[in-house]
Amino acid sequence: MASVVLPRASGGTERFELRAPIAFEMPKGGALNRVAYAAAHVVADPFADVDPWLTAAVDWDRTIAFRQHLWRHGFGVAEAMDTAQRGMGLDWPTSLELIRRSLDAAKDVPGAVVASGCGTDQLPASEVRSINDVIAAYEAQAEAIEGLGGRLILMASRALAANARSPDDYAAVYGRILSQVKEPVILHWLGDMFDPALSGYWGHADLDKAMDVCLQVIAANADKVDGIKISLLDDAKEVAMRRRLPAGVKMYTGDDFNFPDLIAGDEHGYSHALLGIFDAIAPAAAAALVALSEDRRDDYDRLLAPTVPLSRHVFKAPTRFYKTGVVFMAYLNGHQDHFTMIGGQESTRSTVHLAELFRLADAAGLLADPELAAKRMALVMGVRGVA
Repeated sequence: MASVVLPRASGGTERFELRAPIAFEMPKGGALNRVAYAAAHVVADPFADVDPWLTAAVDWDRTIAFRQHLWRHGFGVAEAMDTAQRGMGLDWPTSLELIRRSLDAAKDVPGAVVASGCGTDQLPASEVRSINDVIAAYEAQAEAIEGLGGRLILMASRALAANARSPDDYAAVYGRILSQVKEPVILHWLGDMFDPALSGYWGHADLDKAMDVCLQVIAANADKVDGIKISLLDDAKEVAMRRRLPAGVKMYTGDDFNFPDLIAGDEHGYSHALLGIFDAIAPAAAAALVALSEDRRDDYDRLLAPTVPLSRHVFKAPTRFYKTGVVFMAYLNGHQDHFTMIGGQESTRSTVHLAELFRLADAAGLLADPELAAKRMALVMGVRGVA
């Protein structure tokens, strides 16, 4: 069996032997009883002669190939979102090009679904004169995405968070945008653990008060809201909000710590999924969702249980650096030939962190080719000084 030398958190190194991977069952095209989006990462172009901190250079072929991998596993693709480094290397012009290419590729894949992030990231918070500027920025992105035939995920706005003076400003901005959209959208409430610039979103630092404002916005525009994704890493808050949503409005879990139980649900309801971790664990998650649809709860739990420690590690604080672990998994599993990220974000996690990620991915059976994974891990460890 393949092996690799890894550092220990306590110091020193060990020779780690990989297990055999799990042969996860591929979906056969049957209907699932949950809507499931994977927020997909972007593959950088390591040969582009650019300064990575300043310019986003994308390997379009590998980036679209990864979306095809997710579609084959039955997932919708949540495009140009936080997982794609939106606001952390991926600017709006490059995001729109990504959305265009993803929508074009989806036309050739039966049943492929794409929903795309619509935000205000072309508008620096320091240049906002009034919330009308925020509205105009949202409108520009919505028009561009809908002009390509795309569905919208209405992302949280750093500019709005920095310039709103009260919850009424949030209600005004969202009410204006939702009144104009062509079809119902997914709202996205991203907690400050993912993006510190979004602290106090909905006009309150207190999450319960913020939730009240968000629910009021949804209730006032329910016919234009397909659902809401919340990424607060607090399962109790998600369940509480889920039970208060208007009829027909979906809860999409963004809780990468507690997603198995939230998706499975309880006697009062369940969450659908829009998750960054599904990028990294697509084979296991797809097989588990099939099992859930076929009322095989034991299989669902068995398949997802070992992915939770991996996900919690990938998304550990500082949570905003989780993209590094997602891209590292893609590299280990052969979806890209390098561990290079736009913005130089491959540097945001320590060598010890990557070593533990490797161990947890192996324990979950998610290293599809152990020999390849061990070889690539050894290369990364060697560059980082692990003999």
